[in-house]
Amino acid sequence: MTQIRLPTRAAVAAAGMSMLLSSCAMFSSDGGVNVAAQAAHQEFGKNAVALRSEEDFDWAVSRMEQLLRRPLTIDAAVEIALLNNRGLQATFNRLGVAEAIMAREKLPPNPTFAFSRIAGPLGSEVEGVIVANILALATLPARAEIADERFRAAQFEAAAETLRLGYEARRAYVRAVGAREIAGSISEVNQSTQAVAALARRLGETGAASRLDQAKDQLSSAETATRLASARLQASNERERLTRVLGLWGTQLDFGLPNALSPPPSRPRSLPYLEQDAVGRRIELRTAHAELNALAKTLGLIEATRFVNLFELSGVYKVKTESVPNPESGLTETTRFRFSGGAAAIEVPIFDFGETKVREAQQSWLAAVNRLTKKAIDVRSQARQAYRNYRYAHEIAQFRKREILALQAIVSEEMLRRYNGMLVDAFPLLENARKRVLLQAAAIEAKRDYWLAETDLRAAISGPAEAIGGIAGEGAAELGVERP
Repeated sequence: MTQIRLPTRAAVAAAGMSMLLSSCAMFSSDGGVNVAAQAAHQEFGKNAVALRSEEDFDWAVSRMEQLLRRPLTIDAAVEIALLNNRGLQATFNRLGVAEAIMAREKLPPNPTFAFSRIAGPLGSEVEGVIVANILALATLPARAEIADERFRAAQFEAAAETLRLGYEARRAYVRAVGAREIAGSISEVNQSTQAVAALARRLGETGAASRLDQAKDQLSSAETATRLASARLQASNERERLTRVLGLWGTQLDFGLPNALSPPPSRPRSLPYLEQDAVGRRIELRTAHAELNALAKTLGLIEATRFVNLFELSGVYKVKTESVPNPESGLTETTRFRFSGGAAAIEVPIFDFGETKVREAQQSWLAAVNRLTKKAIDVRSQARQAYRNYRYAHEIAQFRKREILALQAIVSEEMLRRYNGMLVDAFPLLENARKRVLLQAAAIEAKRDYWLAETDLRAAISGPAEAIGGIAGEGAAELGVERP
């Protein structure tokens, strides 16, 4: 007997549509990187590109070499990081994986084919089965919308990583140039202190300076030299940190940096709509919105299918072959019978009418709503705190430059005049040089802290939380993210 279970007319159409659409998986030309690229362009004025071919890598290397020929600027550092950091490229690769998952979720279910043959002395049966999942096909539009929202959330996560890297590059650049400026400032003072210390030694050899004065002069000179060594080590370490963020190695390490950071602007930025801008632009909130939309659509799908989890249609076409001996002729005659029909399979919710699934989806959605609300509150607080830090950093940097360094310049000028007039010996001059080193280093650190606070403020408006350096720890904990 031959039995072939074929779908009914509706099931045949569903199976045919499944086979037709199964080859229609569509992928975007950029792998979904457009959201990250838009975020990078909006915040940094630079492009974020997924390097997927040899031509892409060659173009990136050429552009990077062009930027490295000149002393590095902060904008060039951000552009190199976005082009050359392989961690960001790995993030874009994971985004490609998410797009593949989205495309797979949007495809209709494949029909099931099964065949069997049973043979005996008096006949044989061949059975074929074709089954189509009608419920999965009917809910395909809803599942496609859910897949779109989940991929949208993945795009925002990739954009968050892009922004984090850009702000990390800015912060590493500011630290590297600031450390270089501090080392240069101490080096200039060290040359003066070494000259004064040498003069003090010569005076001591002639008996014009006491042993105590010589020891004080040498101690002050040695302290300045030690500070210079520490500053140079710090500058080297900050430069290495910058190279890691930029992804540089080999001959690329020989890049130039400016000798000093740019001075802060005379007036700080005024942001009357700070909180509104932060709530509207923070990448975490946009990600949470996409996840919330996906959960809402998932809840709607679960409520629509709470009573039916499985609905399959199939058809039957049977061919039965029998061999029967004819008593009159003594020969074996073969007889063939054909049958057709249909079948359906429905899961009966005897023990669970879908209440558990609906309750689970409802609570998941409510939890997402509460998390989103908390994130919005935290974002407002972080923006206020970042702006307050920015204003104080600006005031401190301006005060050190306008008041403290100006007064120190007057003291140094008067001290040198008295030394030239032989009113004081070399030790007060060296002591003043030591104080000048500390004050100049503090002024440079204040200028560095201003640019770091300015970066934190920009990150507090756009996100992500872990890019807000000064409050990154508490911000990351509040928003439920891990520190890099």
